[in-house]
Amino acid sequence: MRELISLECTACKRKNYYLTKNKRKHPEKILSNKFCRFCRKHTEHKESKV
Repeated sequence: MRELISLECTACKRKNYYLTKNKRKHPEKILSNKFCRFCRKHTEHKESKV
């Protein structure tokens, strides 16, 4: 049921975080503020394909 997803930075487009998500219960895409080690600041990260 749970699928592996990755979160990519909206500023530099690099994949920084990997999570699992139940797509049946939460079909919408994840969008959250996280720290990007490449940009060295907090930016929005959105869900993308692995």
